Amino acid sequence: MENKIHGVYLVTDRPLCRTHGLAEVVELSALGGVSLVQLREKETDSREFLELAKHLKKILTPFAIPLLINDRLDICLAAGADGVHLGQSDLPWQEARRILGNNAIIGLSLETKEDYHSLIETNPKPPLDYLAVSPVFDTNTKTNTKPAWGLEGLKWLRSKTTIPIVAIGGINESNAETVVKAGADSIAVVSAICSAEDPKLATEILSKKFHT
Repeated sequence: MENKIHGVYLVTDRPLCRTHGLAEVVELSALGGVSLVQLREKETDSREFLELAKHLKKILTPFAIPLLINDRLDICLAAGADGVHLGQSDLPWQEARRILGNNAIIGLSLETKEDYHSLIETNPKPPLDYLAVSPVFDTNTKTNTKPAWGLEGLKWLRSKTTIPIVAIGGINESNAETVVKAGADSIAVVSAICSAEDPKLATEILSKKFHT
């Protein structure tokens, strides 16, 4: 499977978009070189979620940047998005792959090493586009997470799999380079871009961590 997962991965959070609206943050991050965008909306009704997804898809298409939808396969299909990001309690990834087809991007969060072992036991070569180490560091963005993996946990997963790894949780300009060196193919950030005064510059700075 072609590795489409590399570089900076923006996960949206509208309440954290303090100086720019969501659409502007996404467009500025695209101009700054973001590789993927995930629309995450936990409190929004389905109709508004869909309209947001369609709007972001329209913004990202000229940049050829994939739009992923968090959790919601129905929103992904209706908006013509490029794939989904799934957690351990979401729709099984096997069903998502069956419904979306082989060209869709499907990523799965791993909260513990046991999650990885369970995945591999059921399917030694799962057709997933990435595994998300969640969280690498403790973060205020998501509070219902298991204990942080840390850099050693990230290195452990890197030693176990050739599937691209997305690192998420507490990643910012100060620690991004260490995360990349520990084996992450991509770094997913929320507040580091959403809350930035200059989302384009913030994205550019993070992108440079992959070229040091």
